[in-house]
This record gives sequence, C-alpha cells and structure tokens, in this order.
Amino acid sequence: MASLVAAHDLSIRRVCGAVTAHPRRGFWKFYDRRRLDDKPWNHKRVLRAYREMRLNLPRRTKERVPRQERQTLEVPEAPNAIWALDFMSDALYHGRRYRMLNVIDEGVREALDIVIDTSIPGGRVVRTLEQLSRWRGLPEAIRCDNGPEMISQAFVEWCKTNEVEIRYIQPGKPNQNAYIERFNRTYREEVLDAHLFDTLSQVVEATYRWLQTYHETRPHDAWGESPRSSCGDGWRRWKTLLLPCLLDGEVYD
Repeated sequence: MASLVAAHDLSIRRVCGAVTAHPRRGFWKFYDRRRLDDKPWNHKRVLRAYREMRLNLPRRTKERVPRQERQTLEVPEAPNAIWALDFMSDALYHGRRYRMLNVIDEGVREALDIVIDTSIPGGRVVRTLEQLSRWRGLPEAIRCDNGPEMISQAFVEWCKTNEVEIRYIQPGKPNQNAYIERFNRTYREEVLDAHLFDTLSQVVEATYRWLQTYHETRPHDAWGESPRSSCGDGWRRWKTLLLPCLLDGEVYD
C-alpha cells in the first residue's frame, strides 16, 4: 500500500513540473511526454493525478448557428448602386467608449463618411444619409446588418420614403458585408490601433488625415488606376461640405 501511495505522489510531482513548464498542454501531451521519458505508467494513474489537481483545460465549444441558405455577394458595377453601413466601437485613453458609423460606396470602394460620437441612434443614421444624399444622390440599395439602428423605425421609414432597398445580411454572416468589413479592418489597423486618443476631436482629426491618404495616395486594386483619379469629386465634396459640419457641432468631447 505504501508503494502505491509513493507512486501516486511521484505522479503528482511529475505532473506539477510539466504544468509549470507548459501550462497550456492537455492531458495526452503530458502522458505522451512521460512515455517518451521511459515511464511505463498506466494512463489511468496519470489521469487520476491530473484530475485531482483540477488541471483539465476547458473545452472550446462552437455555437451552432441554424443552417441558412447561402447568399452570394453581389459585385456592384457603378457608383450609388449599393452603399454599405456598419458600426465600430473603441475607447479613449481614459476609458470612455465611442462609436463609429462607416458608410462606403461598394461600386467604387469610396468611403462616403465616418461618423464618430459616443452615441449614434437611428435618427443620427438617417441624418447622415440625408446629408450624403444632398451631394452624392441616393443609392439603389443599402447593405447592413440587423443591428437596432438598422431596424429602427426612423431608418426603415427613410429608406421606404426614398425608395431605397434594404439588404440585410444573415445573422452571424459578416462575410456577406465583406467590402465594409475589409474597410473596417484597414481603418482599425491604421488609425484606432495605431494611436491613443484623449478626446473625440483627436479621433476625428486622425480619421480625416487617414481618409486623405485612403482616397488620394493608397493604391486600390479594385479601381485599377491611381486613387486620386479614381476617386472623382466625391472625396473633394466630402472635404468641403461634410467635414466642417462634423467639426463644428456633431462631435462632443
């Protein structure tokens, strides 16, 4: 009996040493390592010590989404065919949260607007689209997710009044809004993750400078030519019309 207790204690000590060196390895990695060390222990003994020490790693379970019919991503061939909308969020240096509403034209990969504020309800989304439509015109359709702002009465009524089709993506399928998801990634990597901001005004200024680079100097494979000549009048109108409004009263520190 004493020999069995000693062997069990030895198993615990060996497992402790292995856990200290490699804390993310599971049971079978430990057991295989012991076998390579010429320790002819039964796996039940090692497993018993492993469980007594509560070293079991939590299993990663994937949430099962109900199977739905796949939708192919349409490739627009002209400006104002489809606008894509999506929200992002981040935090200032002192922890205050804020949000961004990104609007792009999928046909020419042009960023029409980036609204930055602590709160962007459905009414604010409608006001942004109304401002864009004054100089850009109305899109034939808007692609977006099923967020509360996108299913709000104000947004739905505005689209219905202006005869703009709403194309909701399927829940859990962000790849169906791939153009703006790719834009979000670039914006986050080159602006939000690259700087620490103290105020919303700093975020707006950094975003404006980045949009200049995005439209005027950054190569875009989809355009097939220089960014400045591909952008046309849209970006210049954004600079002269929308940015002053954004800086004067739309953003609060």
